[in-house]
Amino acid sequence: MVPEAESIGSRSGDTADVVTAVDEIDGSPHLVIADIARDDGWIAMTEGDAVSLEEWR
Repeated sequence: MVPEAESIGSRSGDTADVVTAVDEIDGSPHLVIADIARDDGWIAMTEGDAVSLEEWR
């Protein structure tokens, strides 16, 4: 992942620390969302399949 990953929030009373980053996987950019407090708490999708915040509203 890129070193500029930033936390986007956590739930109160939880130890979750969620970050997002665009990372290259198999030669193409992917959006990766991860709970860095857990080893298996992440998901990735191709950047083209991700919805921008403006489109999501």
